Amino acid sequence: MKRGYGLLYGLIGLMVTFWSGNFIVGKLALRNFPPLLLVGLRAALAGAFILPVYWWEGRREAHRWKREDVPGLILMGLFGVALNQFFFVMGLSRTSVAHSAIISGLGPMLVLLTASLAGLERLTARKAIGMTVALAGVAVLKSFEGKSSGATWTGDVLTFLGGATFAIFTVAGKRAAARHTSVTVNTFAYCTSGLALAPVTLWQAWDFPFAGVAAMGWVALAYMALFPSVVCYLIYYYALRKIAASRLSAFSYLQPLLATTMGVALLGEHIGATLVVGGTVIFSGVYLAERGR
Repeated sequence: MKRGYGLLYGLIGLMVTFWSGNFIVGKLALRNFPPLLLVGLRAALAGAFILPVYWWEGRREAHRWKREDVPGLILMGLFGVALNQFFFVMGLSRTSVAHSAIISGLGPMLVLLTASLAGLERLTARKAIGMTVALAGVAVLKSFEGKSSGATWTGDVLTFLGGATFAIFTVAGKRAAARHTSVTVNTFAYCTSGLALAPVTLWQAWDFPFAGVAAMGWVALAYMALFPSVVCYLIYYYALRKIAASRLSAFSYLQPLLATTMGVALLGEHIGATLVVGGTVIFSGVYLAERGR
């Protein structure tokens, strides 16, 4: 492996680890903050974290964006951050870590479908079969698991919508990554999202008892705003400049395994036969969809 690719895949591994931990930390944060407030505070804090990075990069080299680039960058921020994180947190508050991680693992298939609709990739028969198998796995996951799992249809659908918005962000971002740095794209994304969510954040914060939030709640919020948000998104966009979007999204295969293991070890979640079978069918379908020619 070339030295440059060794660093790249090391960063991607770190990104996957931080994103896997986000499922666990998100559950801890939701014990201290209502979902809507958590979404708004996370976006606002992430914007505050990334602005100094944007300023520091601007001292080294000029940011190459023009006025006509702004609408596209803002739209990407709304899909990739505001909507994605809204659906993620709202979904996580209504489902288990394992379900959230497995449904999020449909990401490569959603990226492929979005790229096909955008005319960037060809949807072959084998890819279509793979998508069908993956969706059948979702049916298995939802049809035979008891209510004791802590997962709900609402939570899983919200999580799926989060994956869909991130797929749009990924496909659109592949083009943007050729013209802008990851810092520029993510600064627009988080600042736009923080402003868009500000009315909801202020409404939720108006009479919220912040003094009663445990230290772990603040640590969890800071983690969610810094690591899976700013750091991971910077790595993601750096990697998008180096490798194909579908290849990068394939690393999401590792997230369900890591997140589910963490959920069992740290939150005491249970892994049943239905979860294993459904997850296996889903990822078999995702693999077929991604590898089909």
